[in-house]
Amino acid sequence: MRPFTYERAADARVAVAAVSRPGAKFISGGTNLLDLMKLDIEQPSHLVDISRLPLRDIEELPDGGLRIGAQAPNSDVAADARVRTRYPVLSQALLSGASGQLRNKASTGGNLLQRTRCPYFYDTAAGCNKRNPGSGCSAIGGFNRIHAILGVSDSCIATHPSDMAVAMAALEARIELLDADQSVRRVAITDFYRLPGDTPHIETVLRPGEMITSVVLPPPLPGRQLYRKVRDRASYEFALVSVAAVVSADQGRISEARVAFGGVAHKPWRSTEAEAALTGRPATMGTYQAAAEAAMRGAVGQGHNDFKIELAKRTLCRTLAQVAQAS
Repeated sequence: MRPFTYERAADARVAVAAVSRPGAKFISGGTNLLDLMKLDIEQPSHLVDISRLPLRDIEELPDGGLRIGAQAPNSDVAADARVRTRYPVLSQALLSGASGQLRNKASTGGNLLQRTRCPYFYDTAAGCNKRNPGSGCSAIGGFNRIHAILGVSDSCIATHPSDMAVAMAALEARIELLDADQSVRRVAITDFYRLPGDTPHIETVLRPGEMITSVVLPPPLPGRQLYRKVRDRASYEFALVSVAAVVSADQGRISEARVAFGGVAHKPWRSTEAEAALTGRPATMGTYQAAAEAAMRGAVGQGHNDFKIELAKRTLCRTLAQVAQAS
């Protein structure tokens, strides 16, 4: 780990001003950043600690939604009675990720900004355009079992690791950002992340000096919600494929649906194609299979991860069958 200086921000205004200096980065729980610093992948010269900022609350909104502070620990969000009751897919996603100890420390904002777990990104001897732009992508042509099948480019096939962000994509969450001029803007979570293109090292639309202050969940959609995660072992493992589904069905017909995938793309993957194939259709396996085909129509395997295409289809069908039946 390289030497760095440190300061603890007293308020959000001070924090965004401090992180504007060259080489500065925010640190909160540190569950991802510290690992990357130890491996010499992240090399900040100055850390701005925002963990004590008053951004831990989960607030009711007048329209029936919730505002989740960026410093709210993942454990607190998962355990909140309003989240468990009105947004169970979010609670389920959070509880499927990491360990209890990490969830106690990891923040909402940090979870959104965690970086890929691609092994080539973590191996400084390998080519990785995300870590070192222009160095190539060792995953393409290498061992790429865990890598992306949607939204890929010739520069990067890494996946985004967050479970929480997948559920938030299905819930149509918006991220609130604060900049050094104290201006606030809201960005839909599906617009917050960028696809790799030829600049995979630019992962979000965050501007220099901006800080996530909260996530806003709109009033919950009618119907049932479910998060399903397929992984190599039962706990403490990242998804091969995951699905967040929100489905409203009445008298055997789907009136509204939201579908998002994890483990398949550079970002949480909201599938409007699957949603269109579901809406207004009967709640039958034939409908679910048509939605799965629509969702994976643009999927491309890289060899070792070809199985993910069929796995994603089957995971979606099983998730939809369970959530529509409950609805």
